[in-house]
Amino acid sequence: MIRLLAALFIRDRKSYGDSKVRSAYGVLCSVVGIGLNLLLFALKYIAGVISGSIAITADAFNNLSDAGSSIITLIGFRLAGKKPDKDHPFGHGRIEYVAGLAVSFLILLMGFELGKSSVEKILHPAPVEAGWLPLLILVVSILVKFYMFFYNRSIAKKISSAAMRATAKDSISDSVSTAVVLVCALVGRFTGLQIDGWAGLLVALVIVYAGLSSVKDTISPLLGEPPKAEFIAEIEELVLSHEHVSGVHDLLVHDYGPGRRMISLHAEVPADGDILEMHDVIDNIERELGACLDCDAVIHMDPIAVNDENVTRLRERVSALASALGEGVTIHDFRIVEGPSHTNLIFDLVLPFGATLTPEQARSALCALVEEKLENCYAVITVERAYV
Repeated sequence: MIRLLAALFIRDRKSYGDSKVRSAYGVLCSVVGIGLNLLLFALKYIAGVISGSIAITADAFNNLSDAGSSIITLIGFRLAGKKPDKDHPFGHGRIEYVAGLAVSFLILLMGFELGKSSVEKILHPAPVEAGWLPLLILVVSILVKFYMFFYNRSIAKKISSAAMRATAKDSISDSVSTAVVLVCALVGRFTGLQIDGWAGLLVALVIVYAGLSSVKDTISPLLGEPPKAEFIAEIEELVLSHEHVSGVHDLLVHDYGPGRRMISLHAEVPADGDILEMHDVIDNIERELGACLDCDAVIHMDPIAVNDENVTRLRERVSALASALGEGVTIHDFRIVEGPSHTNLIFDLVLPFGATLTPEQARSALCALVEEKLENCYAVITVERAYV
């Protein structure tokens, strides 16, 4: 159904990176979600009234809250698609993350409310009359929610949407919770055991777990999470494909919402190269990054001595010493200043966030290693953190 509607209402529907296409998919999936959830609410509410089951009735109101979540997602996609303005020069893309967070909190709220109702039913059990009509409605609901999970997950992957991933997780948790309600209704019908309240409590725990998982997935990009390794690899491969660039470091990626990324990096170029030619190369790389990766790129040009055998030898020795400090420890911006009695080795030391050494400990340790292993050499070190 989603494919058919996308073919009818979304132009260039396979241009998933385009902000207008992303917004159109978000709006379409949200509208379909609102309609299906309202339908499920009505059917389950009728089934709950007929059977007298607190679990089925609570599951019905869970679907009603899902309709509200879809409305929030719809509003989020509409606002996220707004163009940048003077108050928000980087656009409004992060509103989509805020919408996903709001959906997550609604999921949690419904889980807690369902848990409270279920505990009351456990303390004060009442008979449940699970006829065939309520059971059939539950089966239909499970199938519909599975369908909603698959289309939300599929579109979330294509347009890289945190809000739709949250919606997909909510849908699969709804399928599981409704399946639990169905099993318990069948147990009650054929054995007479009154486990309706316990079923509702189990459903509540599943919903709360899904809500907490969605909170984690949507709050991380709001706080600022590292880019995916595949994206970093694409950037480095593109930049290093130019013959004048011998290295990349100090790479930063700022994410202002899907399709609104800003990149800054340092590119190492020959110190003895023509500065105008090097500048032209860097300009071309910036434009290429923007065209290929849909981002704004700024590159700082770092001149390094690539044809000096002594500098190359010392850089390799110091790099090996630095790697002994821990996994992921690297150096860059290496240069030397030679004097009559000693040589200063000046460079930046990069520590990953998982490093066991503090910046000062790493600096002291590497300075000591340089003095011990390299005759008449002293290290002048600036310690940095790796942001990717």
